[in-house]
Amino acid sequence: MKKDDCIFCKIAAGEIPSKKAYEDDEILVFQDIQPVAPVHLLMIPKAHVASLAECGPEHAPVLGRMMAMAGRLASEQGARDGFRTIVNTGRVGRQDVYHLHIHIIGGPDRLPRMIAAE
Repeated sequence: MKKDDCIFCKIAAGEIPSKKAYEDDEILVFQDIQPVAPVHLLMIPKAHVASLAECGPEHAPVLGRMMAMAGRLASEQGARDGFRTIVNTGRVGRQDVYHLHIHIIGGPDRLPRMIAAE
């Protein structure tokens, strides 16, 4: 997918509206339009990177900042007793939008298991 066709790039550029939870020069965090829990944020780098598999050492600073702020953002949105972070990567990882994004999912109740134990 080209950057010009990327829905998350369009959201980051303000071409498509979103319910923002946080924004700075490098990162945008917004509400998922199809939430799976009371708290469901999407955190993206504003620079287009298709997936986590394409990240290199040059991406470490922004990825570190993203992970470091996840807890504060989850808590501010109401997930005060824990949350889940998910980065779907590639076809097998069920990535639907090819712009790196971190799901921050939580709420007041315990989340279901992500993968069934055998």
